[in-house]
Order: sequence, then C-alpha cells, then structure tokens
Amino acid sequence: MSLFEKNRNLIFWTLQLAGWGFLNMTSVIFLEKLGPQFVLFSVVTGLIVGIGTSTALRYYLKKNVSLENFNFQKFVKIAVSVLIASAIYFLLSYGLGYGYGKWGPEINEVQRKVLKAFDNFWLLMFNSIFIMVCWVICYLVIKLLLKLNKDRVERLQLSDTLKQAQLNTLKGQINPHFMFNSLNNIRGLMLEDVEKSREMLTKLSEMLRYSLTKNSVDGIALEEELEMVENYIALSKIQLEDRLQFEKEIPPDTLTVQIPPMILQLLVENATKHGISNLKEGGTVALSSKLNGEALYLQVRNTGRLSITNGSTQLGLKNIRQRLKLLYGDTASFHLKEENNEVVAALKIPIS
Repeated sequence: MSLFEKNRNLIFWTLQLAGWGFLNMTSVIFLEKLGPQFVLFSVVTGLIVGIGTSTALRYYLKKNVSLENFNFQKFVKIAVSVLIASAIYFLLSYGLGYGYGKWGPEINEVQRKVLKAFDNFWLLMFNSIFIMVCWVICYLVIKLLLKLNKDRVERLQLSDTLKQAQLNTLKGQINPHFMFNSLNNIRGLMLEDVEKSREMLTKLSEMLRYSLTKNSVDGIALEEELEMVENYIALSKIQLEDRLQFEKEIPPDTLTVQIPPMILQLLVENATKHGISNLKEGGTVALSSKLNGEALYLQVRNTGRLSITNGSTQLGLKNIRQRLKLLYGDTASFHLKEENNEVVAALKIPIS
C-alpha cells in the first residue's frame, strides 16, 4: 500500500470517528434528562450504526464509482446507493430503538414519549436520508480534494519525467548504434544505388529532426508517428533486406488520434532489433490500430519468441508504462506477451 493510500485511510477513519462522534454526542444535550443508560445506548448504537452503514457505502463507492469522467450514470449509482444506505440506517436505528423500548430496562414516562418518535416512519426516513446525503457530500468533496492534490503531484512528476525522457528517447529510440549502422549501410549502398542512398539519408535526417522537435510535446497524431515508423523500417531493410517484412492495418479514422511521440516507433524497433534480426530466416513486423469506444488500440506483432536478454531495452519498456501512467492515469495500458510464436505488444490509449 502506498503512502498516499495509508494517509487517505487515516484521514477517512479520523473524520469518520470525529463526524459520527460529534453527531451522536450532540444528542446528549437533548437526552441528558432521560437518564445515563438511555444516553449511553443512544450514543453507542448511533456510532455503530452510523460508522457501519457509511463504511459499507464507502466500500461500494470505491468499487463502483470513480470521479474520472463523471457522468449521469455514475450520479444515478450514487443516488441509488444513498437510498439503500439510508434504508439500512433507518431499519437498524428503528429496530434497535424499538428493541430498547420493548426489551430494555424499565423506562419512565419522559423516555416513553421520546421513544414514541420511532413510530413516525416518514420523519425517521427523512432523517436517515438527510444524514446519508450529508455524509456522501462530505465524502465526495474530501475525495475530490485528495484527487486534485494527487493529480498536482503527478503533473510535477510528469514534468520532470518528460524532461529526462528527451535524453532517454535519443539514447533508446534513435540510439547511436542504429544511427552509425544506418550511415555505414548507406555508405555501402552508394556503390550500388546513389539515388536510393540519397533517399535513405533523407529518411535518417527526418528521423533525427522528428526526435528533436516532437519529443517535447505530450501528443502527436498517429499519422505523424507512422511516418517515423516507415522511415525506420526503410533504413532497417538496407541491412535485413528480404528478411524483414512489414505489414500495417491502419483504418483512416485512427490517423488523427493523438498518441505520445515515439512510443510506437520504440515498439517497432524492439520488434525488429530483438525479434526479426535474431532469426536467420527473418520474419514479419505487423502494425495495426483500431478505435473501440473511447480508446485507441495499437498492436505491434513480430515473428519470434519473447525473451528478455541483457541487451534488451527493458528501460524503454518501463519508460512506456511510466509515461502512459503519468499522461493518462489508469485509463491507458501496455502489455507484452507471446502468442502463437509471435511477440505481441498491445497499447490502449484513451481518446481525449
């Protein structure tokens, strides 16, 4: 459990005890003339019923209602849960009060008149709903304030991480090893095809310019990232030739969706460098995208087996997860797995 989660739970239980304690202790002012037994019963049962019911309500809200993308459906869930919690609070309070009057110690006439209030169904139900509504409002306001504070901290972390990512990108994506290999391959190609060599030099310069100009932004269109990927594939084919086959399935409606820059290029590079280049017969890198609901799904598949070696860019893969977490929270995801003799990298990016 994180420090934030521990502090949040501590805050919840502190406010829970303080709030219900204050609410029930104020009843002492009105019930002090009814005797210590009656007052103690009211305070203890009030605390138990109040804390028990509201804690169960909190558990439901944590599991089923998120403040992210709040909509009418979530409002309905909150309203229904409050009504159910109010009904439970009412039934427990009514049952315990009724039981005290019937089976508890002998009561005097004043106490009997007070307990008579338990016969007023609508008054007690309204009181239960009012208390639960107030509790939910306080809970959601505090939860929102904690979330805003957490978001502020994550934004600061994102700022620092993205600055460091500029260096990591140049080392991890357009790394010197790839650049030197490309230049050497182009130099050899000049003896065979000068025109194609010029074209490859142009692609390499476009990749370098892209990494320098786009790395400082949070999002770019998928279409721009695809140009970077195709340039990388073209340069890799100089060395791998027919051993590297590239396929893509990109529907037009996905081309304008914003994604983090160079994140897709890194996955294609991993698929080529740690997958295809290690296979004597070569293989295929397949790239696909699709829109589904409020998210863009990207997939990079390559022939081969999933194996993490000392030379692999585990740092790059960790960087992908970290950037997605900081940019999109829990609404984005990244998975790497082996499936049917292929390595599959899958990205889910929410549409803003």
